[in-house]
Amino acid sequence: MRAGRLRHRLTIQELVETQDTFGATVETWTDVAEVWGSVEPLRGNERFMAQQAKPQLTHMIEMRYLAGVQPKMRVLYGSRVMDIESAIDVGERHREMQLMVTEFV
Repeated sequence: MRAGRLRHRLTIQELVETQDTFGATVETWTDVAEVWGSVEPLRGNERFMAQQAKPQLTHMIEMRYLAGVQPKMRVLYGSRVMDIESAIDVGERHREMQLMVTEFV
């Protein structure tokens, strides 16, 4: 993997559930890691949700391998939020990863 391609600063977050003083569940996103990666758009489409059009963009993120990245996590890229759909260990060599992500605009 060429380091020059990894030009975007990304933050990987996971959802953490805690309880407040009243026993109610509180969901918060916490940072897991900050990494350098490449964000490449794949396609865009519109889906009708609750009878309104919501544009959806799909991207592929390439980055160095990071153990523990799972589809229930998300990626922050500037002010953009992308849900991880799949995390692929390229060649099963623990050197680089491809993340398939979805961004709702």
